[in-house]
Amino acid sequence: MSRRDTVNSLFMRKADMPVPSAGVEKNPDRVRTGAVSAMGASLQEMTEAARVAGHLQEQISSGFSVLEIDPSDISYSSISDRIPVERDVEFDALVASIAEHGQKVPILVRPDPEKDGRYQIAYGRRRLRAAARLGFKVKAIVQRLNDNELVIAQGKENLDRQDLSFIEKALFAHRLEEAGYSREVIMAALSTDKADLSRYISVARGVPQAVIMAIGPAPKAGRARWLALVEAVASAPKKVEAIIADDAFADLDSDQRLQRVLSKMAARDAKKVTGETWKTRQGQKAAQIERAGNKTRITFDERLVPEFADYLTTRLDELFEEFGAVKSQR
Repeated sequence: MSRRDTVNSLFMRKADMPVPSAGVEKNPDRVRTGAVSAMGASLQEMTEAARVAGHLQEQISSGFSVLEIDPSDISYSSISDRIPVERDVEFDALVASIAEHGQKVPILVRPDPEKDGRYQIAYGRRRLRAAARLGFKVKAIVQRLNDNELVIAQGKENLDRQDLSFIEKALFAHRLEEAGYSREVIMAALSTDKADLSRYISVARGVPQAVIMAIGPAPKAGRARWLALVEAVASAPKKVEAIIADDAFADLDSDQRLQRVLSKMAARDAKKVTGETWKTRQGQKAAQIERAGNKTRITFDERLVPEFADYLTTRLDELFEEFGAVKSQR
């Protein structure tokens, strides 16, 4: 088997070796890869990015070199996609595996565009850290990548392993935007569409980074919990800060920390709720009215007043105009 065939076999053998996508090219119609095109078909807003995502894959499969490089000669990305944790059991297992069996899958790097003899990592950060801890040289595919291709490869690595949490994706998207990358490149890096990207960035903007770092990656928490935290921070930022400053907070795992904040904020809001009951002229308790802060909720019992809620909603514009007229006469 030739050296190139051996390297290709190494590259394709491991499922956790992501195939990075490319940034937006001038001639995207030339690029065709089945898997990436399928992704583009399922996400309409990503069609352009998905078409061109095969460009880097073609480059890699058309020829590349594998070197053994000292980890100290490889720089990490300036845009972090991870939230540090106190103990990473999976990483410890990776270190033990490489120590016993060696590194089976190479990482991907590019030559540093500004420093001769140095490299910048595209993906394989955990393998690079493991090699550095063990004092080993790291096996690396060396490929010339532009800046867009580099960050897309970084995003693809984590998504293909499916272990990047919601908030880590949100922070990564926000940091890429802050660094000046286009929405098209960020969508390709996260394999997401325009609507979800906006949600990621809105959450990352809505929760102070100090709060996110205190909570951690919360791997089991999805968008709903983090959106709830955005509301909690907006309503009482000092209260949230007090919760995470509690000594007992640090003893919890990351998901428990997020749940602790949400539970305490919900209990606080529940104390503020005042309610009253609306009765019909026949004395039936037909609706419950709850007020909490600047929000009011009306819940109708449709067994007692069927279709009344629908009737009311169709007249909201009319009622609001009537209310405005009455208020202006006061």
